[in-house]
Amino acid sequence: MAASPEVQGLRGRHVLFAFLGFFGVIFAVNGVFLYAALSTHTGVVANEPYRKGLNYNQRIAAFQAQEQLGWAEETTLDRDAGLTLTLHKSDGTPVSGLFVAGTFGRPSTDKFDRRIVLTEVEPGRYSAKIEALEPGAWIVNLEATWIGGGDKGPVYRLRKRLWLKS
Repeated sequence: MAASPEVQGLRGRHVLFAFLGFFGVIFAVNGVFLYAALSTHTGVVANEPYRKGLNYNQRIAAFQAQEQLGWAEETTLDRDAGLTLTLHKSDGTPVSGLFVAGTFGRPSTDKFDRRIVLTEVEPGRYSAKIEALEPGAWIVNLEATWIGGGDKGPVYRLRKRLWLKS
């Protein structure tokens, strides 16, 4: 009895392997993108953005009031001295008697964010020692309120990007 010749061409198992290979590649690429999305920046720019949006007009009024003060600031970042904020009025007199606090971190992630409190080291000059400063870009968010001023809120706000050279 003669054996029947094997039929050449596309068979069911070929279609199955192609189908599984196609979706395997799709799932692998989606897994890489999912990992990259979850392990990098969260995308959160502000805590409670809805509530901040409700107070938008008050923030604009606070900014205008800050502009009317006419204060000038100088912010420096040094590996040894830390963060220094100097505030003075338009006539050059230092602004003294403030409680200055805020956050300090990298602009691209909140992983390195830390709360800082600046102390007045001389009239109008506030400073905070920050440990383990690496070179690169840093963001500082500060709010200054009058000491003993009640619950009136910040009188001065500052958000600034600073560079620390190696």
